[in-house]
Amino acid sequence: MAVARINGINLGYDDYGTGEPIVMVTGTGAPGRMWRTHVPALRAGGFRVVTMDNRGIPPTDLCPEGFTLDDMAADVAGLIEFLGLAPCRVVGFSLGAVIVQELLIARPELVRQAVLIATAGRTDALTAALAAADLELCDSGMKLPPRYAAVVAAMQNLSPRTLNNTTELNDWLDIFELSPVDLSAIRTQLGLQLIPDRRPHYGGIRCPCLVIGFGDDLITRPHLCREVADSIPGAVYQEIEGCGHFGYLERPAAVDAAIVGFFAGTGTGTGS
Repeated sequence: MAVARINGINLGYDDYGTGEPIVMVTGTGAPGRMWRTHVPALRAGGFRVVTMDNRGIPPTDLCPEGFTLDDMAADVAGLIEFLGLAPCRVVGFSLGAVIVQELLIARPELVRQAVLIATAGRTDALTAALAAADLELCDSGMKLPPRYAAVVAAMQNLSPRTLNNTTELNDWLDIFELSPVDLSAIRTQLGLQLIPDRRPHYGGIRCPCLVIGFGDDLITRPHLCREVADSIPGAVYQEIEGCGHFGYLERPAAVDAAIVGFFAGTGTGTGS
């Protein structure tokens, strides 16, 4: 793990291999190491992979004074410039994809192609309710029992395919229980899930984009992903079945094939 001084903060990142660079931006509360599952396949595709820890995720500064989506997009831009990667390819998941969308608007010259996974361009009623519930739980100071929190995380983020597989489910429950999320540490990120309708702004994006939705995603339902693809001129939409919000971890091979195929110009996604 390396640390760079960017936009007045310490920002942690990992840099794997050589080749055409891909910068990968993860979602709410997740460290950059969540992408490690994907590094071998992307490296095999000839790409250099750079992952980063967003503000609020150590070793990147916690920034307790608060921050915005614009700050987080500026951090991605700053890392790209610091490493001399522009124009490069960028991948974002969930909140990370929303950050990338803002990057495409603010600094389009830095990005050659983008993949937006489990993303949205607006806050709908369910997203607003989930974010409000998370913030209320965070501010209450209550700590859910680890096993209970693990079961809730599994039901929210995994597909019926995984939930109905006893071995896989037990493995996931162990992971969730051993890696609890401290909501108080990511409170600012939780609040950033409440975004205004940004779809009208996406019409000016000229970067080639692939939008990936997950068929069983209860957090960012697939129609929200398709809305983003419909809003970006020329964007391609691809839906991967049999996975929930954590589809990039449930079916990493399918996600890797979609990313590499799109970046190589051989993607098979359906047009928006």
